[in-house]
Amino acid sequence: MLNLYHCKDARSFRCLWLLEEMGRQYNLIKLDYPPKETAPKFLALNPAGTVPCLVDGETTLFESGAILEYLAAGEAGSAFAVPPGHPEHGNWLNWLHFGEASLTVPLAALFRFAHRLPPEQRQPGAAADCRAQFIDKLAVLDRALAQREYLADGRFTSADISVAYALMLAGALGLENEFPPAVVAYRDRLCARPAFAAARAAQKAAPVATL
Repeated sequence: MLNLYHCKDARSFRCLWLLEEMGRQYNLIKLDYPPKETAPKFLALNPAGTVPCLVDGETTLFESGAILEYLAAGEAGSAFAVPPGHPEHGNWLNWLHFGEASLTVPLAALFRFAHRLPPEQRQPGAAADCRAQFIDKLAVLDRALAQREYLADGRFTSADISVAYALMLAGALGLENEFPPAVVAYRDRLCARPAFAAARAAQKAAPVATL
């Protein structure tokens, strides 16, 4: 049984969504945010104190992109990956990691500088710079979507989950007005998938664990 440590709408939602797409059995351990402060025993499992954290037997992973790649590498996840040797393999990997490195990282910094820190420690200038970085990278996504409905191999893959999560986070931070029409349509198409709704329902239903 896979154990996924998760906070509501955190990066771990990517992993939860893919597990639902795959139809895998899993145990969802929902923690209050930030788990580094609310669940001190969790640090023994993941010293970084962040989610996601996936435990699969003797294997523990705590990077969301790595977890998406790990799950997709198994037989049950092959429908959501593009295998090595395929002409679109590199493109799939690129977009899989673009969702985190290019889109989510500036958004996470924006959240910290504009919302998470105490008011006296917030940095409007740094937040504005992070916003600009995200919008610049959003244009890259928009250009890609002008030619395709999905980002790799003409079909839905875990790369789309990676990018869609960043769009979810951007919407929560009030940046939806910056989305070009093609990005809005892409986001809406992905969020209409039954597995997305199942993942949202699963995180809502799971009780908060005490660690």
